[in-house]
Amino acid sequence: MFGIPGKSPVTITPAAVTQITRLMQKDGHAGLRIGVKKGGCAGMEYTMEYVSEPDSNDEVVEVDGARVMIAPMAQMFLFGTEIDYETSLLESGFKFNNPNVTEACGCGESIKFEGM
Repeated sequence: MFGIPGKSPVTITPAAVTQITRLMQKDGHAGLRIGVKKGGCAGMEYTMEYVSEPDSNDEVVEVDGARVMIAPMAQMFLFGTEIDYETSLLESGFKFNNPNVTEACGCGESIKFEGM
């Protein structure tokens, strides 16, 4: 992982911990894998999938039973990201507060990184 020894590559808010743990228990998954892929109007999109076991190259972050795996190709893009879960009148979902993002589209689904 592109990181600082002893420092978590991502942080997970209490709301996200609660949601990830709930979904892990409900469906018996080992955790949530996060990645990035090309796509969207700004150039890149986050990907999320529940997995039954981590890949040997995943960076694994665990907080109070909530386990997040960071896919190898996404590690440099996600370093320093805060993972949150927000609920509003219109929608609920995971939110990524990522300091590496230089642009985002209006819908919030697509992002751009420096030099991409």
